[in-house]
Amino acid sequence: MSDKLRIEVQEWIDHDPDKKTANQLSKWLAENNEVEIARSFNGFLQFGTAGLRGRIGIGPSCMNRAVVSRTAAGIVSFMKANNLSSIVIGRDARHGSNDFAQDSAEIFAGAGFKTYVLPRAFPTPVLAFAVNKLQVGVGIMVTASHNPATDNGYKVYLGGQLKGVKYNGSQIISPVDREISNYITDADLSPKRSKNYEIVNETLINDYVQSVAKLISKPNNLKIIYTPLHGVGAEIFLKVFNEAKFATPTIVKEQAEPDADFPTTPFPNPEEPGAIDLSLEYARKLDADLVIANDPDADRCAIAINDGETGWRMLRGDEVGVILGNYLIQRNKLPNSAIANSLVSSSLLGKIASKHKLVFAETLTGFKWISKIDELLFGYEEALGYCVDPKVVNDKDGISAAVIIAQLVGELKEKGVSLTDYLDKIGEEYGFHLTDQISIRFTDLKEIDNLLTKVKNNPPAELSGYPLEKSEDLSSSKTMPSIGIRLSYKDQIRVIIRPSGTEPKLKCYIEVVCRSKNEANLLISQIKAALTKVLI
Repeated sequence: MSDKLRIEVQEWIDHDPDKKTANQLSKWLAENNEVEIARSFNGFLQFGTAGLRGRIGIGPSCMNRAVVSRTAAGIVSFMKANNLSSIVIGRDARHGSNDFAQDSAEIFAGAGFKTYVLPRAFPTPVLAFAVNKLQVGVGIMVTASHNPATDNGYKVYLGGQLKGVKYNGSQIISPVDREISNYITDADLSPKRSKNYEIVNETLINDYVQSVAKLISKPNNLKIIYTPLHGVGAEIFLKVFNEAKFATPTIVKEQAEPDADFPTTPFPNPEEPGAIDLSLEYARKLDADLVIANDPDADRCAIAINDGETGWRMLRGDEVGVILGNYLIQRNKLPNSAIANSLVSSSLLGKIASKHKLVFAETLTGFKWISKIDELLFGYEEALGYCVDPKVVNDKDGISAAVIIAQLVGELKEKGVSLTDYLDKIGEEYGFHLTDQISIRFTDLKEIDNLLTKVKNNPPAELSGYPLEKSEDLSSSKTMPSIGIRLSYKDQIRVIIRPSGTEPKLKCYIEVVCRSKNEANLLISQIKAALTKVLI
């Protein structure tokens, strides 16, 4: 082990606020355990537009109290440089979340900022709501959202306007992320700490519940099955449904309580195969009307329905996005409202917005971009993220999306119509837009880059007999530069391939547009099979 690395490790030990991790590093240093130390000191955990997210572990390359403390100290410098003087901190129930929130609160309070802390583990939308309600400059949410139990993360929100960008309680974008990252590099290793922070009053939590419940004008007695997937959504979800005067949903008891180990679902993302199987079992047994699942921090919402022929199935994010968008557009009376979705989402909602003469924006992936659209009425991304009330929560919110869906399903049921019928009617008017996805998980991130480069340099000239018409390197876009490639094939077949922004995955998004649902189902399965041969 080099003297330089040994000095770096010792300096880290000297400033680590966690005795357990400091003692482990000291042990490795004494044993000259270069393998473990090299793994833990492989660069500082990258801070980007998603904040921090990574594996819980030891040293600068992982999520731990020392990394979080230095990040908080860096944000302190950023706040001082930008005349921001107040902050609110929230957390989920993952391993380390309580300690990370506590360390952050002490450091921000120690810097003299007005510091608020949510009273216990809450959904991410509650934190986004609190940023605006308390009118603070910054919000911090300690969460890794839907990542595996081994991970944790640190999301940063801004209130009001900064550097010409209207944040209004949304996540940071460039160049703010780079500015904070630079401050973290030079952060005080032993920042002053104080316990002079304020626990947020329960009235704010009640305000969030009431704000979401006010979205509902027509409650119903649907039989709803709900799962928070071992996350923190259940308390608020049930309060909202009660306040809105819905029948009390049946909660999946095996997944009802927060559990940082996620024992029934190793990948607690509703999109993952098997994640909502328990919910579907409940639905079949109880003859339910609807299944709703939140991811562990409840900013995403999955919907499952019994569509008759195929039985119970989870709707794709694009299907829910189009359902919500179409419903809210029809209810909306403001002509200058805007609709938005990410570039990897279906093209259908843009066509609906155009017919209603509304502004439509296609954004980069990530809700941080959708939430910056002026006069936003509704925005969504296909990864189960929906914003139905941006003036209250300027971020994706899995709870408010759930109540709107529940209201719509109730209205349709009174007319003897299903969500499948609702979607089919849209398809008959605009064409059947069907989307699907291929997701490849990697352990070595270099393999993602290698495969993406291979496809960029040699995209498939045809898929299932449909010739390639256009290939676009998204990183070269002048308006929305993004890592990835967009391929357009004959007859409105679209393929976008890009790395996930939150997990070690390469994701491939497919869309087809056909005159009938059967035709679309057949075509997308053919395209998916052909593309799978190229990628795997």
